[in-house]
Amino acid sequence: MAKKNLCLECKSEMFGRVDKKFCSAHCRASHHNKQNADVTNFMRNINNTLRKNRRILKSLNPRETSKATKADLLDLGFKFSYYTNEYVTRAGKIYKFCYDQGYLDLGEGKYALVKRKEYVE
Repeated sequence: MAKKNLCLECKSEMFGRVDKKFCSAHCRASHHNKQNADVTNFMRNINNTLRKNRRILKSLNPRETSKATKADLLDLGFKFSYYTNEYVTRAGKIYKFCYDQGYLDLGEGKYALVKRKEYVE
């Protein structure tokens, strides 16, 4: 007796190729979305935080450079542990960026805000 081929998602009987795993594109997508849901939600939350940080920096830095206090940033919901990359100058200063908007800790709760230049990698 032949083994019935069942869809991995909806468990309905399938016809056609013997190596088929899903009865439809909908079931295939649904199955893979369920498998990746935890990772997707985790990444979505991080990306939302990064975008929020960028919006905050951009709102406080309408020109190419400006200054802000740590209190200003925190009041707007900025999270200092979330940034996309760092740029270290020859002098050893470390700029942290959220995409194209960056900041440099000047000490004493003050920050220089900058817009990323094309030559910065």
